[in-house]
Order: sequence, then structure tokens, then C-alpha cells
Amino acid sequence: MQPSIDETMQRASFDGSDVPADVLIVEDDPIIAIDFEERLLGFGVKDVRTVASVARALDAITDRAPDFALLDVELVRETSFAIAERLVALKIPFVFVTGYGAETRIPPEFAGVPRLQKPCSSDAMEAALRARASR
Repeated sequence: MQPSIDETMQRASFDGSDVPADVLIVEDDPIIAIDFEERLLGFGVKDVRTVASVARALDAITDRAPDFALLDVELVRETSFAIAERLVALKIPFVFVTGYGAETRIPPEFAGVPRLQKPCSSDAMEAALRARASR
């Protein structure tokens, strides 16, 4: 059984130095976006911005480049690969988040990008954030 958000937040003892300060979430499901945001804040992330489309994500990146991003692969009528291209060009680390598992088609240029499977555990999300901090 996966721990609740409250249990995970109580268990977390981050001082914020080992996680990115600013994370961009690109997620079209508002409930999942809120869940991700709450967990990230519980891990010590200072600023979490959430958008639901490619256009808004690209605008958010232009306004202020994040330290890290979580990209839902399949958005309502589009994929997040254009966002991934921008993040790669800016050398901003990110992970793909998908509920479709292995059948999700990821272009070859992103084959090495880490993926989180929805629903993702807090431990997996924490590991993704810590891996970013060690780069």
C-alpha cells in the first residue's frame, strides 16, 4: 500500500538544499497536478508552477527557466516533446511522467530521459529530484 501524502510529508526531512528550488509541472489532470505539487513542496521545493499545455509550458520556461520539470507525456491533444526539446536546449533536467507504461512512444532522442510511471510513488519522485540535485 502506497503511503498517503501526509505520511510522506511527515517522513520527509529535507532542508531544501538537495532538491531543486523551482519545479515546473506539465500535467493536464488537475488532481494529479495538485498531488505532485503538494509532494514537491513537502520535499522542500520552494516554488512549484503547474501548467496544462505545451504553449503555457513554453511561456513559463521563457518567463523563468525552472531548475527541474515533470512532463506528462500525453496531454489532452498534444505531447510534451516540444517542451522536452526546449529543456534539453537549455540544459534543464526533467523526467517524463506517464500512465501508459511501455506502450508510450518516446522519440529516440529522449530514450535516456528518466520516466516515472503514474501513479508514481513519493520515493520515486524523491529519487528523481535527488538525482537532479547531484548533477
